[in-house]
Amino acid sequence: MTETMDRALNRGSLIRTAGAAGAGLALGSGLFGATIARASGGVTKGDIDILIAAEIAEALAVTTYTNIINRAPFFKHLAADDQGYLKAARQEEMSHYALEKSVTGKPSPFTRFFYPHGMFRHAQTTLNTLVTLEDAFIAAYLVGVRNFSNSDLRVTAARIMGIESDHRTLARVVGPGVAKRDGGPIEHITGAQGVAESVDPPNNNGYERTLKWTNINQAVDALLPFVDKAAAAKAGFNTKRSFEFHPFIPHLPNQLGAFHGFGG
Repeated sequence: MTETMDRALNRGSLIRTAGAAGAGLALGSGLFGATIARASGGVTKGDIDILIAAEIAEALAVTTYTNIINRAPFFKHLAADDQGYLKAARQEEMSHYALEKSVTGKPSPFTRFFYPHGMFRHAQTTLNTLVTLEDAFIAAYLVGVRNFSNSDLRVTAARIMGIESDHRTLARVVGPGVAKRDGGPIEHITGAQGVAESVDPPNNNGYERTLKWTNINQAVDALLPFVDKAAAAKAGFNTKRSFEFHPFIPHLPNQLGAFHGFGG
């Protein structure tokens, strides 16, 4: 009972903080936001709630990929193409963040993140966490597909969700390429559903997993241990160290796959 109440309070605190970050916004600011405003007459408070949650998720994703590249011992022993996937994913997640920030007009209200013990040091922990996050991002963007107020936002959420799905599959491709000295090859990875799944085949979904989420608050619940110290401690994460989000100007690997606009 107490744990449930604490969880609700933590979630409420996170939502209030995110809401405050979105309050009083000049909706439709920035290049992408102006396009949304022209096409659909602006965005609603519910849209902003989803977008702020998405910003937090993307800031977390950028931070995760950045530290895998810069800190994880196993990264430098990976094949060049696997390193290239992780580097490209970092750029793509930053592009998603920049797009969402251009609509809300505000940065993520959370910029420091907690992780499980062994994150960035142990390959199994790192890949389990990475796939767990990608599972969560896929489900969260499907909430956007379900609940955004206009078709432009819904299609944009679907376009981003497709890239998160690529990331999940490619993270599973990396597992068998982990060197023996780094604890590899890794043949099973545990994602958001808590089940160790074989990496053969890495593309093991016929349909994307919704995690049965229908409301953005469920995505917020999943993010709590990564952004809130008390929730991180309850989840058994390492609370002695947090990792900071450092935004940058993204450079996508192929401009044909850039946002361009709602026309594709």
